[in-house]
Amino acid sequence: MTATPTRPPKEGRRTYTVIDSPIGPITLAAVDGVLSGLHMIERWHGPTDDTFGERTAEGFESAITQVREYFAGERTVFDLPLHMEGTDFQRTVWTALLDIPFGETVSYGELAERLGKPSASRAVGLANGRNPISIIVPCHRVIGADGSLTGYGGGIERKRHLLDHERGTDPGMLF
Repeated sequence: MTATPTRPPKEGRRTYTVIDSPIGPITLAAVDGVLSGLHMIERWHGPTDDTFGERTAEGFESAITQVREYFAGERTVFDLPLHMEGTDFQRTVWTALLDIPFGETVSYGELAERLGKPSASRAVGLANGRNPISIIVPCHRVIGADGSLTGYGGGIERKRHLLDHERGTDPGMLF
């Protein structure tokens, strides 16, 4: 993946578009044309709709195509520039998420170990939950130490659906 989480400028042209998906409507957001968010309509964290800016499909063509290819089973890796607002630690966790292969999972503890912070699994979980570009930055691939599907900003059913999709056991449309 050629995605690197960085801080977008505080100022800039903010735009968004909404697309349909098997897990319900998805909002794609950008700052100055660079993808800065992929949000499900019902989400735990994330910006309020009034911070997305102007609604337009202009500039989202590649992201829309790649998300649709992902859900069609034609894409396992995304190739998009990304801007992610967050702390240094959050961006470190989000970068590590990009290294989890399609169809595989890791626990919060394993991810903390990979970051050289074995006692930081809770902090890793909190950062994971604040990921602004879900699916593309695959926070759904992080699970509990016992293999359970713990926490997901879009809901456990969506997390299960995404993991089943990646394992080739996709049940079809969720919503």
